[in-house]
Amino acid sequence: MDALRDQLLTMARYEAWATRRLLDHVERLSDDAYRRDVGLFFRSVHGTLNHLLVAQCKVWFGRFAHGRSVRVALNAEFETDRARLRTRLAESAAAWAPWLAGVPDERLHGTLDYTTTQGVVQSTPFAPTLAHVFNHGTHHRGQVTAAITALGHPAPELDLILMLREEARPA
Repeated sequence: MDALRDQLLTMARYEAWATRRLLDHVERLSDDAYRRDVGLFFRSVHGTLNHLLVAQCKVWFGRFAHGRSVRVALNAEFETDRARLRTRLAESAAAWAPWLAGVPDERLHGTLDYTTTQGVVQSTPFAPTLAHVFNHGTHHRGQVTAAITALGHPAPELDLILMLREEARPA
């Protein structure tokens, strides 16, 4: 297998794994703590998770998988209901690996042409831009884990090495 594809598939699996682990810990927050402004860029845990849904699913997955660019505010609240937001985030995170497995090599090594949320036409290298998407998710999951800790709850360990160790364990 192509080393680049293998690395991106690892990151796609990590996206789903880390999102599930994070959401399990978020579930333990009271609704007040979950929606409280704790000083994050998107204010609350809820706001940050909504941003992840908008950015990872609505914006980036649409660009990569469907060639669609949407004009949307990155702080849009697409899902007010906690349970539905959890389900949609888990499903969208899990969609990356199966999609990526079917991407032709020439596309993987090509460019991604899209229009930004502000309407600016862009063309960026496909694989590094996809790596950006996974890095973006890691960044915001890190913010949420810090908020969980600040709210007095234990936060999940989300290090990639933990997923790799889990995958290496005999079934």
